[in-house]
Amino acid sequence: MTVPPPDHSLVRLLAGWLPGQRWFGGKDGPIDELSIGTATELRTGDPALHHLVLDVRQNGATDHYQLLLGVRRDLPDRLEPSLIGRLTGEDGITEHVYDAVHDPELTRSLLTYMANETLVGPLRFRRAPGTGIRTDLDGAPLGAEQSNTSLIFGDGYICKLFRRLAPGVNPDLEVNLALSREGCDHIPAVHGWIELEPGSGTGLDAAGDEPATLALLSEYLRTATDGWQLALTSVRDWFAQPAPHGPPVVFTAADAAAAGGDFGAEAERLGAATAQVHRDLAAAFGVTHAPATVLRDAVFAMNEQLDQVSAAVPELRPYAPAIRAVFDEVAAEAAPLPVQRVHGDYHLGQVLRTEAGWVLLDFEGEPARTPAERRAPAHPLRDVAGMLRSFEYAARFLLAREGEVPPDAAEALEVRAQAWAERNRAAFCAGYAAAGGPDPAGHAALVRAFEFDKAVYEIRYEARNRPSWLPVPLRSLARLAG
Repeated sequence: MTVPPPDHSLVRLLAGWLPGQRWFGGKDGPIDELSIGTATELRTGDPALHHLVLDVRQNGATDHYQLLLGVRRDLPDRLEPSLIGRLTGEDGITEHVYDAVHDPELTRSLLTYMANETLVGPLRFRRAPGTGIRTDLDGAPLGAEQSNTSLIFGDGYICKLFRRLAPGVNPDLEVNLALSREGCDHIPAVHGWIELEPGSGTGLDAAGDEPATLALLSEYLRTATDGWQLALTSVRDWFAQPAPHGPPVVFTAADAAAAGGDFGAEAERLGAATAQVHRDLAAAFGVTHAPATVLRDAVFAMNEQLDQVSAAVPELRPYAPAIRAVFDEVAAEAAPLPVQRVHGDYHLGQVLRTEAGWVLLDFEGEPARTPAERRAPAHPLRDVAGMLRSFEYAARFLLAREGEVPPDAAEALEVRAQAWAERNRAAFCAGYAAAGGPDPAGHAALVRAFEFDKAVYEIRYEARNRPSWLPVPLRSLARLAG
């Protein structure tokens, strides 16, 4: 069965299926219109594979999403969870259409096309210079919750499919290629990518002659451990330490450092790795000195976001005056600042601990930011603030997962959480400054403003996408704003 753009039955199926996907960004409103911008047949027969770019119009704006569509007459039980629906063709034959990222028989062809640098319709498959790509590996989606879909191919590769597309080269590809040329030791090697040629007739042509990035194939670090999970293990060990007898229960960062499972040494090494990557980013993209007006404009945008999120999330409103006071202080003392390319969405879930050290991932930027905002130069301490927020998240995540606990127990655990966060925040900043990054202690007001801005962003994101996580940023905000 072929799947041409005007297949209205397929469009209806997709309009009902899309809102239930984790990576769909328009869950807060109805779909006004859905159309198929491009449809490219990558494999014929049974099963067949089609690549679709979906144009989704909501609230007057159009977003573009990528879908690998599988088509089978008989759907195996293992693929039932990925079923989109059933379509009957003009020949009277009913076939199953499904999300093909879950079908290794079909995803294997992505490696073959990248290895051979194939051009299929508007799709261009690329291989990184000086690399070879194995084509005999099956791909399976990574189980972690995320806004994109990553396929793991054996022990060799991880292929990130960018579900929500933007015009032009994706920052993740752009930055990783640039850092590879700098010989950076703290990123996985790039092996290939997929792009949509300009002139496809969709809104992705807005970047002119620049192709739109669809996927990035990188080295898979099989033995690496996720930074978020390492941090949570440390928090869990710290919470399990016996408490001293008798009130008041007071814990300090020194107590957290002495506990089993201490994360402080790793936090310090991560700070050093972050500074080294910032140095390589500066070498690859350059550093400019932005006038004070740029910082004032940034603070104006921070205040705008604060107003919007306060209006939408009532729980934020008690902290808004304290946050605004910090923003206003930074604006009043604004001075020229060095700016450069940065990570843009830096937290413990974006780093891996390997046998050789820390590796940074996902330079795509914050999902809710515009492409221009993601690629815009910023002060490197914005990344530092993002990681400091992540330590606050890790410290309190287990408290939110526990649900309701007695007030006395909740207060004692919050004290422990503060001690753990303080210990690892200080260690990270020390490692960052010792490795040549701008000392966070010497820019305390700026870091604090970046932290508050990130916290407001988190609250908006959680309220829209994961309401059960909303208490996590709110609890830490109560301390930071206090």
